[in-house]
Amino acid sequence: MSKVSPFAPATLPLLPGLQQVLIATDHCGIKYKNRDDVCLMVFPPKTSVAGVFTNSLTASAPVLRCRQNLRHGEVRAIIINAGNSNAFTGKLGDEAVTRCLNEVAKNVGCSADQVFMASTGVIGEPLPDHLIRHKIPSMIQRLQEKNWLAAARSIMTTDTYPKMVTRQAKIGAATVTINAIAKGSGMIAPDMATMLAFIVTDAKIPSPILQKILTQATSQTFNCITVDGDTSTSDTLIACATGSVVHADITKSPQLFNNFRIQFLDVMKELAWLVVKDGEGISKFVTITVTGAASKAAARCIGMTIANSPLVKTAIAGEDANWGRIVAAVGRSGQKADRDKLSITIGGVRIAENGLRVADYNEHPVNKHMKGREINIEVDVGVGNGIATVWTCDLTHGYIDVNGSYRS
Repeated sequence: MSKVSPFAPATLPLLPGLQQVLIATDHCGIKYKNRDDVCLMVFPPKTSVAGVFTNSLTASAPVLRCRQNLRHGEVRAIIINAGNSNAFTGKLGDEAVTRCLNEVAKNVGCSADQVFMASTGVIGEPLPDHLIRHKIPSMIQRLQEKNWLAAARSIMTTDTYPKMVTRQAKIGAATVTINAIAKGSGMIAPDMATMLAFIVTDAKIPSPILQKILTQATSQTFNCITVDGDTSTSDTLIACATGSVVHADITKSPQLFNNFRIQFLDVMKELAWLVVKDGEGISKFVTITVTGAASKAAARCIGMTIANSPLVKTAIAGEDANWGRIVAAVGRSGQKADRDKLSITIGGVRIAENGLRVADYNEHPVNKHMKGREINIEVDVGVGNGIATVWTCDLTHGYIDVNGSYRS
């Protein structure tokens, strides 16, 4: 296991049990020894579902089946395994997913199109699905509501800590809960920019509405983070709403739903930050805000170009305020920028404005900021009103250490 991230939470949140949301984990031994590596989540009938998945053209077999099952709008179970992504495995991969879904469906008492699967780990290796299927009957016997920490641990690969978030929200006079877990620390880039994430609420949200808020929140969170610029074949974000709590009908009173939207977005933002803060080899957490762009999309593109620049990321790792690398990244983003109006601020200190270094620029406070763990960069490109914020981390030798020996 990698050295624990310096941003690992001092204490982990206690996620409350949700009525009729049952979880069990086990060790199937696909890759990892002496730890659980498979998780089963079971939901009550009529649980609505939404999802966002990788845009990779080499998407894994589980992702392809999730997209297909999503059309039905209901979920009864999710089966997750770590250690093998079942990606680039051809018909063998499709058949392995089918066998797993059928086994879960038989034991839960539902149809296979109500079962979703997510897999993470090595690409290109056939999935020994019999190891997973063998564990399903015993996991069914051990399902329990308060098992979120075990679930978060079981889906980890190169992660150095489990990622969990919980919030409460109001829908009218009723209080609902939102629980979420995720895994991811490398191969993190947009589309959708984390490897696996699962959000469950006891609110009653119809699938089309849940899909809309999930897609909108993804664009502001998971699609605004990057660790290394590599998009996974397995990126899977699934949201489930059980409807266990009785509350006002949101389809008739949309305004009562506003607090839920806010809390849902907050859950996803914190989850996305937890992924970046566990970036492989991380020593700095970096926030990049771009203003003055031609559009929000353009601002995000510029921000992600800066965030993915190896030159920028290694300068940050070396605590070097080399702002010229930021200028270069803006220039190659492919988005409109006015060279003679460009301004750059690091740690609240204006370095450049109107296309030039400021006359009285003092590097000392910037150098001090660069030695901290959280780095803030602001860039205005002077062509419009587009604004976006993205989050990334530095690039250290630790990243090479993790990925150079990933399969060994």
